[in-house]
Amino acid sequence: MLGTNSFSYTPATPYMGIIVHIVGEILRLNEDPTVHGVALHLSENAYSSKILNAVKPEKDVDGVSDVNLGRLVRGDTYNCSVSPTASAVMELLEKLAVKTVDGKKVLLVETCGPLEASLQCLLQRKGAMTMSCQWKTQQLQSKLHQADVVVVGSTKPKEIPVSWIRPGTTIVNCYPDFLSDVKYSNQSAIEAVGPLTIAMRMQNMVKTSERWIQSQQYREWNLHCLKLQPLSPVPSDIEISRGQSPKAVDVLAKEIGLLADEIEIYGQTKAKVRLSLLERLKDQTDGKYVLVAGITPTPLGEGKSTVTIGLVQALTAHLNVNSFACLRQPSQGPTFGVKGGAAGGGYAQVIPMEEFNLHLTGDIHAITAANNLLAAAVDARILHESTQSDKALYNRLVPVVNGVREFSSIQLARLKRLGINKTDPGTLTADEINKFVRLDIDPSTITWQRVLDTNDRFLRKITIGQANTEKGFFRQAQFDIAVASEIMAILALTTSLADMKERLGKMVVANDKNGQPVTAEDLVFSSFLWLLYYLGCKFSFCIFQGTPVFVHAGPFANIAHGNSSVLADKIALKLVGEEGFVVTEAGFGADIGMEKFFNIKCRASGLVPSVVVLVATVRALKMHGGGPNVTAGAPLKKEYTEENLQLVADGCCNLQKQIQIAQLFGVPVVVALNVFKTDAHAEVDLVCEIAKQSGAFDAVPCNHWSAGGRGAVELAQAVRKAASQENHFKYLYNLELPIIEKIRIIAQKVYGAEDIELSPAAQSQISRYSKQGFGNLPICMAKTHLSLSHQPERKGVPTGFILPISDVRASIGAGFIYPLVGTMSTMPGLPTRPCFYDIDLDPDTEQVKGLF
Repeated sequence: MLGTNSFSYTPATPYMGIIVHIVGEILRLNEDPTVHGVALHLSENAYSSKILNAVKPEKDVDGVSDVNLGRLVRGDTYNCSVSPTASAVMELLEKLAVKTVDGKKVLLVETCGPLEASLQCLLQRKGAMTMSCQWKTQQLQSKLHQADVVVVGSTKPKEIPVSWIRPGTTIVNCYPDFLSDVKYSNQSAIEAVGPLTIAMRMQNMVKTSERWIQSQQYREWNLHCLKLQPLSPVPSDIEISRGQSPKAVDVLAKEIGLLADEIEIYGQTKAKVRLSLLERLKDQTDGKYVLVAGITPTPLGEGKSTVTIGLVQALTAHLNVNSFACLRQPSQGPTFGVKGGAAGGGYAQVIPMEEFNLHLTGDIHAITAANNLLAAAVDARILHESTQSDKALYNRLVPVVNGVREFSSIQLARLKRLGINKTDPGTLTADEINKFVRLDIDPSTITWQRVLDTNDRFLRKITIGQANTEKGFFRQAQFDIAVASEIMAILALTTSLADMKERLGKMVVANDKNGQPVTAEDLVFSSFLWLLYYLGCKFSFCIFQGTPVFVHAGPFANIAHGNSSVLADKIALKLVGEEGFVVTEAGFGADIGMEKFFNIKCRASGLVPSVVVLVATVRALKMHGGGPNVTAGAPLKKEYTEENLQLVADGCCNLQKQIQIAQLFGVPVVVALNVFKTDAHAEVDLVCEIAKQSGAFDAVPCNHWSAGGRGAVELAQAVRKAASQENHFKYLYNLELPIIEKIRIIAQKVYGAEDIELSPAAQSQISRYSKQGFGNLPICMAKTHLSLSHQPERKGVPTGFILPISDVRASIGAGFIYPLVGTMSTMPGLPTRPCFYDIDLDPDTEQVKGLF
């Protein structure tokens, strides 16, 4: 589509006002995706450099911007638009008796600005000698007499005689009024370029459209990786992060084929990516999909994030394979609590790590606000319904505005759900008004809790509504950690904005007094969706070793499904191309994060994983083999720093069990063994041997923490080979099975329990959800990550235990039922010595100290 606007300018019009008006209209057309070209048709007085350069170069069909003129001068005629008038002049000269302008003298009279620059460039490239002058030039007669060709840019003044033009001279008119054709001499060849200019402009438009179509296609990556110079001994994570100068995020975006209008820059090192990218690349074949999981976590750490990042660095920086990492956004809870951040570590980390771990682009805070706004709406609705008549409620919910009472579109949707097919507020009966205004929420059934992105054990059980203004409507409630919010789970599992809107509306906040679910949609509560709008359609975009990573969503794995967003994975899979790899991480051990990734996330996305990378360390396996407890801050005992093959062999039972869990889903497994300097060669060899004997496709020692991507090249090669194997992916259970049976399958086949034991509360909830029609949802077990069982202290592979289910809750919008195993808490607490003891801000350098 060609965007054309005409503006008139008179001396009476304020000059700056008309400039601002024109520039504003041009900028609007620049951002309109349906407009592929902008042609300027203005009065001569209105042209200015500000206006000419306001047009996006790719939409500049007149070739007037400095960018297009610069490309023309460089000879890059394919990627630039050339002035249609200048092109018409050259076309005419080729068709006239001139045949060639090589060696000819061409005089440009009153051809100012972009036209003059374009003509000089094109003519000189053809070998012509060019001169430029105005009609008032003192030597005009001499110059006209010398010229073989005269190109005229404005009407000839009457006082200049025709005799000044040498007979036989070729004259080309380029008047703004391009249809005029004033004759100078019967002895000269005179042509007007008007009609041909129109044709050339349309040709430019076709060329612009072709370039736009080509720009929408998948682009081959032109990625330039940053070089790492690892030091020994390895400095702290924060020193490494600050020692690596990150690539500008707009440069990286261009290298991997993103268009300028598909990203929003947040500083120099991060940006958000728009969902329109997924639509643009919808026909592009997906790359390979790799999941990084781990053995059962220990205080010694396994390094899943570090493996994820090191693997991507190895694939792209060393094997020249397109790859993308997709990670969760870190919560402030663990960052300031016990664990620390989630940026990876050593020479395999996301940079800048301070921004990654502290707020990033504010997604979690927006989710917190949206969640708590809905919680406030629930309690406010109970209060208002308890203190007002039907008539008073109706008058407030559907007020008279400017003498008119109307339902909002959201209220009309609620009426439709109630079976009331009326649109005029004045026609509702008393019974219909009662149904419309009263949700009759049973306060004892409220499941929607307030959230906070801070570990605060004293908010696990609270009493709200004790102020006198709440008129005695107090109740017990609680806070959850923000990343346990159902809104976070929805953000991670949604496949589109429309899907997200539907899921948010389905969120169940309580039951009414008849036992029916009350949803966010029933509260006619959609304003909070706009708090999430920018979250749902954009992704945080950070970089490490010059390679890309999407950071989007951050649900915990022990109390939610623990995986980054479906949308981030889908877009990354398109961007890497058919031969590329997308590496994403599941939270905690394979029994939790990986199981939920397959049974919940893969069901939501429809994506099929190619490989599972299972992360382990020698010292963590020693703990599973019966090694002594580890105390934070205390030196490691000799069992972890000296060779002990028996302890390693005993601990490999946990690794074997996690390999077996992955095999339940039919996906090839590659074991990544994070190597520490205290690990003996014999210990490393033993782990790799046992892993392969246990069914792993391969087992590879890795040194990416100390060497960057180069230390994970062998792992990358093993992953590529495994991804080429035939895939037999399958889900663990059928959704149509009863809720209890699905829980039992996970407990027995994944955790190794003998059976499950349901509390009366859990049995009651399961019965209620089944009656309400929610029985065919997948299961998201809320269980400790520190053991395969429900008892954190039981390491290795516990057996003979009964898994207790203390409660069962539902995230209907997210699309899963989540049983609480044992005493599982949804709000972590702070330890005796939290991480924030060491965190400070240097007032001189404005840098964060002590984060890592």
